[in-house]
Amino acid sequence: MNVHHLTDDELRRVQMIQLEMLKEVDRICTLCGIHYNIIAGTLLGAVRHKGYIPWDDDADVAFLRNEYEKFRIACKTELDHSRFYFQDHRNTTGYRWGYGKLRRKGTRFLREHQEHMPYEQGIFIDIFPLDPVSDYKFVRTLQNFHCYCIRKAMWAPVGMIASKNRFLKGWYKLLNNIPADVLYGYFNRYVRRLNRKKTRWVRILTFPTPNKEYGYLREWYENSEKILFEDEIFWGIKNFDAYLSFKFGDYMKLPPIEMRKVHPVTELQCL
Repeated sequence: MNVHHLTDDELRRVQMIQLEMLKEVDRICTLCGIHYNIIAGTLLGAVRHKGYIPWDDDADVAFLRNEYEKFRIACKTELDHSRFYFQDHRNTTGYRWGYGKLRRKGTRFLREHQEHMPYEQGIFIDIFPLDPVSDYKFVRTLQNFHCYCIRKAMWAPVGMIASKNRFLKGWYKLLNNIPADVLYGYFNRYVRRLNRKKTRWVRILTFPTPNKEYGYLREWYENSEKILFEDEIFWGIKNFDAYLSFKFGDYMKLPPIEMRKVHPVTELQCL
């Protein structure tokens, strides 16, 4: 398939559709008393640009695990199903991520190497659960390797196509032979085991973490404040300076132009 790089106009249309979904998340969470935060590049955009980072093509929302489960369940009854649908590995056959996605009906957004995935792929925002990890860095380091292995097994259907290395391509093909019910059964048990204890550190289990700390402070996600994003109000991390410095370093400094990348797509359909 031909790879397409979004024009500025297309990117802005994608961002505005994602903004609809952020507003829907906020509506459901307000209605149901669920605590969330905009995080990562979305929070950075709110602080540095008062909206989207100009070249950002996704949006990120995070919940501590109990709140994530409340949101997932609330979506069954409270989500505006005429416009949106929620996906995670428990309700979408063939879904290969360890977190959820909220998508817009009537759209298509196929990222390169993911065209063959057997589920609907509309324009989306990422819905991340945060799970406890050890307060001891050595144990977190071991947990990080464990999470890395799980992530690569989940990513195998994409990796065996995307990888240019013959050895890695073969390795992903082997990992892809793990039955999905076995992989996600193991992952679900691991999540339950980690959540038996409340710790100072949490992380998105199947997403990389910065600075070799292999986690984030729970208190960052527990203490939130309202923040302006694209002329709308959302909840974000109150101590954003500590969080953004931890994640991005000098976060107010714009990256070099060659680092301002938009994910290539093979198909885009907006409303």
